[in-house]
Amino acid sequence: MHMADTELRIALLIDADNAPASKIEPILTELARHGVANVRRAYGNWKNPHLKGWEDCLHAYAIQPVQQFAYTARKNASDMAMVIDAMDLLYTGNLDGFAIVSSDADFTPLVMRLRNQNMRVFGFGEEKTPKPFVNACSTFLYLEKLEAADGEGTQAASRPKSSSELQRDSRLIHLLRNAVSATSDDSGWAHLGMVGSHIRNHTSFDERNYGYRNLSALFEATGLFELRREGQLVEIREKPKAKARTKRARKKAAAQ
Repeated sequence: MHMADTELRIALLIDADNAPASKIEPILTELARHGVANVRRAYGNWKNPHLKGWEDCLHAYAIQPVQQFAYTARKNASDMAMVIDAMDLLYTGNLDGFAIVSSDADFTPLVMRLRNQNMRVFGFGEEKTPKPFVNACSTFLYLEKLEAADGEGTQAASRPKSSSELQRDSRLIHLLRNAVSATSDDSGWAHLGMVGSHIRNHTSFDERNYGYRNLSALFEATGLFELRREGQLVEIREKPKAKARTKRARKKAAAQ
């Protein structure tokens, strides 16, 4: 039986060849929201000057360096070492989740295998990370969006996307509308917590990738939904006018 989300036992595996050392603090801050990263390993050829920036981080954050020599000129041996260790940990580590830090799509099959074993997989990579890897993770955060914590958790580093930018993101709007529709009552109102759970059960979505600290702020920013609050309870529904515009757009598309 898995532990509560705030007590997850997580293995942090870092592809140092494809991850900046400057982001390790916000990564660990993010993982601390979910549990404890009691396994911390970074893989790379530590004789390579390219990894010089990682040296201080390894000691400061108790990360175990795993040496991998470049056996051939083109193939990254660190990838294979990470996969082998991940599978060993899966069966012997008594873990609840993995954090994979890399922008390399080669880890997509590994993530899918871990998910098949009911593991939570937290992905961290640059915005160039291929979508198959991003979508395979339980949650994925872009490293460009992370900065050092301020005492309240990891922040979004870039400016929030505007209402018009969000509305032009058809995939995002479709995701938000479907989540509200699937969890709403007869009056159209849905509990924000249930909406969030529905979204995260279907995709690696994280509102901070759009520059917002929480899901309610993102919904409000779209301008397509209305929220009502009663104490700690937050409910949401699509604005009637927004819904009408959507129906007209669908009819127009079907007629073409």
